[in-house]
Amino acid sequence: MAKFRLDKFKPLVALGLFLVAWWIVPTLSKSFLPFLRVSFTEFQAPAWIVTSYLDDLEEFWARRSHSKIELIEAGQTLARQKAFYQLLDQRNNTLETEVMRLETILNMPSRREFRYEVARVIRRDLSAWWQQIVIRKGDDYGITEGAAVIFAGGVVGRVIEVNAFTSRVELITSPNFRMAASFEGDDRPVVFQGVPQSGFGAPTGAVRDAPQDLVANTHEPLQLISTRLGGTFPPGLIIGKVGWLEPGSSGIFQAGEVQLDERLLSLHEVSVLIPLTPLVYDRDVD
Repeated sequence: MAKFRLDKFKPLVALGLFLVAWWIVPTLSKSFLPFLRVSFTEFQAPAWIVTSYLDDLEEFWARRSHSKIELIEAGQTLARQKAFYQLLDQRNNTLETEVMRLETILNMPSRREFRYEVARVIRRDLSAWWQQIVIRKGDDYGITEGAAVIFAGGVVGRVIEVNAFTSRVELITSPNFRMAASFEGDDRPVVFQGVPQSGFGAPTGAVRDAPQDLVANTHEPLQLISTRLGGTFPPGLIIGKVGWLEPGSSGIFQAGEVQLDERLLSLHEVSVLIPLTPLVYDRDVD
């Protein structure tokens, strides 16, 4: 009789164990998976860093094989570029001094300042829906999540993950990337967003919420730049060029394709803008 009663309650016990596992396992996995992912990334990072340093060493010895005439010509070119950039630096210092003087006279708040941290690109994860790079600097150089990343051609992307010795950057071409922007000479804000890339053509993006009175054509494309509403991005950084605009889905604003700098596909070094004053990081732009 007792055996019969135990057999009767076995399905209920099994159901209870299943419900307990159903509630506990997701909670444990949510807390364990991030730790496992970070540990795996830190385990891979030394291999990526060593490979990057070996590539730098190979480039160094490749340059040593150049002839003296080539080295002399390269030195002369660098000397001319150095003189040119010294003049630009002097002009920039003069303009900065004038801006500070006007801010003092008008009692305006100072602009947000950044520290530039140059980092080497050691890995690229590029696909239609996954546009990211890994740089050779992380928490050891004070890089913070959400920091803006730029290069000579303008905006590169935003830091989305910081590890001990590496950082992961989401490129401006990624469909998950979005930021506030404006057209050069027009202060009205628009929205830039990355789009899925084909992998064969030039990098592109999309702009939306453009005013109806703006006109763009391929002969005189509009320059899209960052704005003060861009969070961690300072105003005036180049994003890309817009060769045409058409009515958007709402019919109130315009939308168009943004041609980005082709050098985004072959980046070797980038600069991370580390703010000297903290700012709350908001990844999305409404």
